[in-house]
Amino acid sequence: MVKNKKIAIIGLGYVGLPLAVEFGKKRNVVGFDINQPRISDLKSGIDSTLEITTEELNEAIYLSYTENLDDISDCNIFIITVPTPIDRKKKPDLSPLKESSESVGSILKKDDIVIYESTVYPGVTEEICVPILEQQSGLVFNKEFYCGYSPERINPGDKDHRLTFIKKVTSGSRPDIAIEIDELYQEIVIAGTYRASSIRVAEAAKVIENTQRDVNIALINELALIFNKLDIDTESVLEAAGTKWNFLPFKPGLVGGHCIGVDPYYLTHKAEEVGYNPEMILAGRFLNDNMGAYIADEVLRLMTKRNIILVESNILIMGLTFKENCPDIRNTRVVDLVEVFERSDCNVDVFDPWVNKEEAAREYNINLINEPKIGKYDSIILAVAHDKFKELSLKKIRAFGKANHVLYDIKYLFSKDEVDGRL
Repeated sequence: MVKNKKIAIIGLGYVGLPLAVEFGKKRNVVGFDINQPRISDLKSGIDSTLEITTEELNEAIYLSYTENLDDISDCNIFIITVPTPIDRKKKPDLSPLKESSESVGSILKKDDIVIYESTVYPGVTEEICVPILEQQSGLVFNKEFYCGYSPERINPGDKDHRLTFIKKVTSGSRPDIAIEIDELYQEIVIAGTYRASSIRVAEAAKVIENTQRDVNIALINELALIFNKLDIDTESVLEAAGTKWNFLPFKPGLVGGHCIGVDPYYLTHKAEEVGYNPEMILAGRFLNDNMGAYIADEVLRLMTKRNIILVESNILIMGLTFKENCPDIRNTRVVDLVEVFERSDCNVDVFDPWVNKEEAAREYNINLINEPKIGKYDSIILAVAHDKFKELSLKKIRAFGKANHVLYDIKYLFSKDEVDGRL
């Protein structure tokens, strides 16, 4: 019966679109998004996230797009992939999830299934989303409609680890529903599926994946701070330690994005709600959140050491995205560098050929430059390891600087002897 059911994908961003495309190769799927320009682009074969090519969009012959809720009212399976950000106080912002649940609930029918993929803390699906679905639909949970949770594992910009090649965790609100949801994802996921014992287990599994990475990176960041004071090159230490088979290959740096820099706050929020103070997770978050300020201060210190006057100095930051080779600027911590430099009365140019200029201006009030100017800058910071930056020679990058300038390499694009400072 699952093969006869029509799917609606709610939210067509980095997570929803690849899902819609894969299912759209095999069965009737409607992609829904409230962003009308996004829908228009997709209908024209354009994915502004650059995750899906026009050719891949065309391969999804059973996929259509809409911003009209009525157009998905005849669907039987609703997969919700909306963002789950944090607010300014670093608390979970569930408003997109609640609003999408209200929308789906208003068209929910008997025997329909609602599957959530958005990252949440354990309990959100059944304690927050289900009551909204019940209220909007007038239906009874687990008798007249059902739910599941299958956490997304999309890695923006990664062309090797794509949706179909990453094992999918699935779960359902009843054993029979869990089997049906698992079989659904088996249709598209070549790597296979893992059926979790409950929705709460699947929610918890997702939120700890990025929390684990966050804590590990925080440790390496702290080691970098220590080694910097000891005048020891961090990369050299990591290479030496990495010769042991079980040493984990993490590197120091800025920790941003919509996952690693956000998900731990979902888990710590729930932990505090039940009376537990998650000291190590929050300590790691604090350290990672402050790496931008540390790096900026290091650059300013090196400039002062070179007798470069800070006030009205020209700073070039190469890269704005939260990771390499993708246009995603969500929660990028490069903005922390900009803030510190501007507070020091420096003039800051940010260059990133991957990023949409209008989006950068709208989200962060940053006006990206088209190209860096030769001989203009007192300091150059390599903030993101785009391939386009790697293709530039050291000589070309140095040429952007004045005769006396500082080159700081956050991403280890060059050796320690070729730059003036790095983590």
